[in-house]
Amino acid sequence: MKLPGLLVLVSLLDICESKFTYPLIASYHHHRHRPQGEELGKREDVLGGISLASQDSTASAAASATTGNGAVSFLNMVDNLRGDIGRGYYLEMDIGTPPQKMNILVDTGSSNFAVAGAPDPNVEVYFHSKLSSTYQDSDALVTVKYTQGSWVGNLGSDLITIPKGPNHTITVNIATIVESEDFFLPGVRWQGILGLAYSILSKPSSSVEPFFDSLVKQTETSDVFSLQMCGAGLTLNSEEQGNLAGGSLILGGIEPSLYKGKIWYTPIKQQWYYQIEILKLEVGGQNLNLDCKEYNTDKAIVDSGTTLLRLPIKVFGAVVSAIKRASLIEGFVDGFWLGNQLGCWAKGIEPWSFFPKISIYLRGENSSESFSITIAPQLYIQPVADMGLQGECYRFGISSSSNGLVLGAILMEGFYVIFDREKSRVGFATSSCAGLGFDLHSLSLNRFLGGGGGQERGGIIPSKNKLKNNNT
Repeated sequence: MKLPGLLVLVSLLDICESKFTYPLIASYHHHRHRPQGEELGKREDVLGGISLASQDSTASAAASATTGNGAVSFLNMVDNLRGDIGRGYYLEMDIGTPPQKMNILVDTGSSNFAVAGAPDPNVEVYFHSKLSSTYQDSDALVTVKYTQGSWVGNLGSDLITIPKGPNHTITVNIATIVESEDFFLPGVRWQGILGLAYSILSKPSSSVEPFFDSLVKQTETSDVFSLQMCGAGLTLNSEEQGNLAGGSLILGGIEPSLYKGKIWYTPIKQQWYYQIEILKLEVGGQNLNLDCKEYNTDKAIVDSGTTLLRLPIKVFGAVVSAIKRASLIEGFVDGFWLGNQLGCWAKGIEPWSFFPKISIYLRGENSSESFSITIAPQLYIQPVADMGLQGECYRFGISSSSNGLVLGAILMEGFYVIFDREKSRVGFATSSCAGLGFDLHSLSLNRFLGGGGGQERGGIIPSKNKLKNNNT
């Protein structure tokens, strides 16, 4: 089968073309890798499920948080993020005395708060610790290594305030980066990283209290935060589009205006990363039929600092094979699936109809229930900026991983994600901004009952698939 409008293959490195059986273009594309076992991601859809009692109490609690009855209001935190498309979402923070403004990458896959502390050709500003009267040096070095890239910094502490955050100034641990390799990449608009995971991941040891732990301890902030990222469907690496991506980091609770429908929760299996349990995957409605252990070895995590959906090697191979079968595009070269090349179609042709949806099933709070997150093709076939080539180009937003499954930014951009540390669970709801870059009707949420296969439908498009066996 030939795909309409598919052009040729183009290498970003050599700009060489090789004609394709189908009218397609593809080009070499390098993405950065995050700190050990982490990266950044794209958009997805949720089919979700949770007990109605838990859902109702969550919704009412969230609603009361925005009333005028003396409860906490989160409206000032709405739209406090900016998305550097394909390179993460960042928050403006004031650090030190007098305050120095910096943009800080929001990362749920690590636990250190670190900022550029010395000149770097790829950052616009850096933190001058000597100019802050409240900075305290701990006389300790911190080294953080990534799958690609690393940094070394001096550990200290200082005062921070978030202009569009909780109305508090707190003292936090901060590493000032003095040396780095492949961490601050060309064109990034942030100058530091805000790790929001648990203290066990803190470097050099878990005794270094993470930012959010400090916020909860020093204020009356609830041990819950939530994240909305609004880059779904927008063009990667485009200066014009880059300013369009926004989002919200709600520190201390849930903001009802940021989601639609119900929130579906899955338990946190272990408090280090936000580790959850994957039960199965479907591509185009077809079960991959892999043992669930394949999805969870060595971990499955939710990580806003990872750009892509990353799958264990065996799972990745099965997903690619299933996509090829479902989309009838076996002739694509391996470079597209491996992330080395871009696929380009003639202008006016949208390739998403050629690709299947991918559903990821998660365990519900009740062990007899599960729910699925459904990834529309608009999330994992990602448009990239005009590269001076004929046609419009896209990259494959799924990659293989040697250290676990990562639900990265491409998935999270379709949803409002709640990190409920008080109840040790992660929640998913359809994001109110999920339709910004693509048709909102490609998102859906469902709940599935184990054993009997009963189903409660929620969200936009109900699923007809049932999870018959929730045992792992």
